[in-house]
Amino acid sequence: MLSKEIVQEKEENIRKLIRELPETTRAAFYRETEKKLKDPDTYATLNYLLIAGLHHFYLGKWARGLINISVFALGIILAFMDYPRFGVSLIIAISVFELYALFRSQVIVQDYNNRIMENIYQDLKIADNLNE
Repeated sequence: MLSKEIVQEKEENIRKLIRELPETTRAAFYRETEKKLKDPDTYATLNYLLIAGLHHFYLGKWARGLINISVFALGIILAFMDYPRFGVSLIIAISVFELYALFRSQVIVQDYNNRIMENIYQDLKIADNLNE
């Protein structure tokens, strides 16, 4: 489970490292992150929609998204076939399971963005070292 305090501390540490970069490298960092960072509200909105799993695609977690959508689709199919109770139970179960992501969307996306910023920072740091 992600701790909000740890994620925020990690973000602050990354921001300190970025402030120490030369101006041109810092500008490159911000250009790159602007393209790749994700919005927590979009993630929460995708999670809030009735189709379970869309928010996983937003963060690039394709396998997890496909599993969620498959379970959800199976629940819909079963609900309209000979097993309506099982189908509805499956839909409810996957929806309840996804409530965690809905209520923790801010921290989940912040952690994702921290990892993106770390990767960009490392790539730029390596490039700076090669140029010296």
